[in-house]
Amino acid sequence: MLKVMIVDDEPSNIQGLVRYIKWQELGYEPPVTMESGEEALEALIESDCDVLISDVSMPGMSGIELVAEAKKLHPHLQVLMISGYNEFEFVQDAIHVGAQAYVLKPLKLDEVSSRLTTLRETLEKMRNIIEQTSELEKKISGSLKLVKERFVSDLISGIALTDELLASWNSLMTLPEHVRGIQVTIFGLDHFLSSGKEAKERMRLGSGFRKTVDIGLSDLDSLFLAQIKPDEIVALHIDPTPDDRARAEKQLLFVQTMMREEYNCTVTIGCSRMGTQWSEVPLFYKEVKFVMAQARLIEDGQIIRHDHMDEMEFKSYRLREEFMPNIVKLMEAGDALKVSEYLNRVLDILLSQEPVSFSYVQALSMSFLSELIRTLKWRNTADGEMNILMWRQLLDCTSTEQIIELLVEYVDRYMLIEKKEHMNQQHHLIKKIATFIEERIQESWTVKQLAEQFNLNASYLSVLFKKEMGKTISEYVQDTRIELARKLLQDPNIKVYEVADQVGIQTSAYFTYLFKKMVGCTPQEFRDYHYSSH
Repeated sequence: MLKVMIVDDEPSNIQGLVRYIKWQELGYEPPVTMESGEEALEALIESDCDVLISDVSMPGMSGIELVAEAKKLHPHLQVLMISGYNEFEFVQDAIHVGAQAYVLKPLKLDEVSSRLTTLRETLEKMRNIIEQTSELEKKISGSLKLVKERFVSDLISGIALTDELLASWNSLMTLPEHVRGIQVTIFGLDHFLSSGKEAKERMRLGSGFRKTVDIGLSDLDSLFLAQIKPDEIVALHIDPTPDDRARAEKQLLFVQTMMREEYNCTVTIGCSRMGTQWSEVPLFYKEVKFVMAQARLIEDGQIIRHDHMDEMEFKSYRLREEFMPNIVKLMEAGDALKVSEYLNRVLDILLSQEPVSFSYVQALSMSFLSELIRTLKWRNTADGEMNILMWRQLLDCTSTEQIIELLVEYVDRYMLIEKKEHMNQQHHLIKKIATFIEERIQESWTVKQLAEQFNLNASYLSVLFKKEMGKTISEYVQDTRIELARKLLQDPNIKVYEVADQVGIQTSAYFTYLFKKMVGCTPQEFRDYHYSSH
């Protein structure tokens, strides 16, 4: 049975709920009742509660303030607010601090019962999720094979293995404290996706492929397996002894032989170089995939080593397929710092092999520059004058250092131009929206309506507005309304309720609440004391 607390400064409201709601049938214990927010908060500090029912407007601590504090104590607490028709704006703040539902006065018992049923179902779902997550954790802990597979998949995808993440993996399995050697081996079924194979045959091949690799490598405890795709299995060999490596080598041929004899298909296998850092695994995976793709152009079913790879070709491949798309994406996003950091990493990789010939650097740079010019168009540049100038300067370079400086200069110049133009566009757009809000401050515009008015995505508008103005749209509307209210209150001929109406706040009660929250005193106090004192 769930625990519920009712908080209302009107005893008749409390008694009506206690007497006429069928609590036990709805799955609740008889409710605990309180007549003030302060009293309820003290009780919530002493004991837990599942559902809180609170009136919005109470003397002293309001229902909104109570919910905000109660949620800090019990984050999973479900809250039902009670509000009068003329207090609806309070509900917006109540939902903001964590209320899940509300009902309007005069209360309808069916509506209250329906809300209580929904809250109970929500709590039951939350508890089911917690229980299922706990069960899943137990299953994962008991399935070392599954844990190893997930670990390998995360590694090759490039997820950074921080100390905290490594510690969490260690809680599920035992990893060496200091890695002495890591090798990546990829098993790839040839022509798995070729036409002519029916779905049933693909399923049979994928299943047979996994079983064959599992059986072939089953006696190697230092080897972790992960089936990345139906036609690709990655093996991570951690700290292999010379004997382990010899046994693994024999099993490569076993896998190829069994797949050819049982399923009449070939398997290409790629073996990486030996590393000593977890962070090297994503690169090893890319290198092996590259040499396997090259080998398949000649013949299927080979066993390929890292030393078969042409370093220069691989760097050119990475530049074309990985580095260029990534750096273009970062440049289009407009983050100059990330672009600079990524460009430096790319240059370090491209120039890492010694000795690096000038012609190699020049060829790569021309390819790099060509891709930038193709995908990132200069604005306000007549007939591509800037591009022509960059080509001439590149061809005039006489050293590797000059070429690198030129590329960095090109990227920096683009980012500077883009940043200025982008910021100008954003600045003018947000100023236009802010003016639109100020001119219609008596109206209630949602973020969605504003976004539609200016042909923007609502989430994007929210982020952009906060970045430019330093506050959310809702905060800006409230600040604008209160600032206008301060000016209007200086005129003693305008009544407080008229000020509320002129700044777009429907009720005097909510206006007083919001003004006090933001200014520190009520509108009348501001008029009587603060303004007169100035």
